[in-house]
Amino acid sequence: MKFNQLVKSIFILTLFVFSAQLAIAQKGWINLFNGKDLKNWTVKIAKHDLNDNYANTFKVEDGLMKVGYEGYTDFNQQYGHIFYNKPFSYYLLKVQYRFVGEQAKGGEGWAYRNSGAMLHCQDPKTMLKDQDFPISIEGQILGGDGVSERHTSNVCTPGTTVYLNDKLNKIHCLESNSKTFHGDQWVTAEFLVLGDSVIKHFVNKELVLTYTKPQIGGGNVSNYDPKVKEDGKALTEGYISLQSESHPIEFKTVAIYNLAPVAKNKAKLDKVISGLLK
Repeated sequence: MKFNQLVKSIFILTLFVFSAQLAIAQKGWINLFNGKDLKNWTVKIAKHDLNDNYANTFKVEDGLMKVGYEGYTDFNQQYGHIFYNKPFSYYLLKVQYRFVGEQAKGGEGWAYRNSGAMLHCQDPKTMLKDQDFPISIEGQILGGDGVSERHTSNVCTPGTTVYLNDKLNKIHCLESNSKTFHGDQWVTAEFLVLGDSVIKHFVNKELVLTYTKPQIGGGNVSNYDPKVKEDGKALTEGYISLQSESHPIEFKTVAIYNLAPVAKNKAKLDKVISGLLK
């Protein structure tokens, strides 16, 4: 074999090995947001019918999923959620987000630079027209106000409860121990969800909150169908949604690593999780 052919063969072999390794490393990851459109997503905004993306609240521009309120004259508690069209049970969800611009007129004070990644959501088809939030576990996303300490990746519980330190928690929102992120900087939040056993929140790879036993119960959700709110029912799976709560936010990445295929093998599950969170 001539030298040039040998070099070419080695290059092709190296490229093949690298591609194979990359494929293995990425196996299990699903880009829920494709960077082009809202395909495979369903919108539900309070006071509007399912799939009515009122005033173009959720849109895609410049490769980003944007949540904006340019078409609103008043926010008027029109809380919105955009749902990925498939439920998951065991997974690692990754979102890269940043808050931008000014809060919509009529937004609540607590909703300033406030959004969320809703975990184990009810099926959006079961939400009533005037329902404000899906029954779910909320990975609350908060941006700094430029002055105060304001943790992100907290947990809130619309129509649900969780256990903290093996005790039933009755507080609607529990703060994480994350840093505060002021301004319009990009932040990476990850949510490790293992069925109805444990949920962990990470911010820029740092563990900031752990809780267990998510289940339906409690309050802080209104205008829901009572048949859907089965208090005491364990949340073993559900849909994922992102919020519109009156402050503009942009999402660059929304991806999930499906852990269900290894969920029953604890050793393998732990190994995969360890590799993902490095």
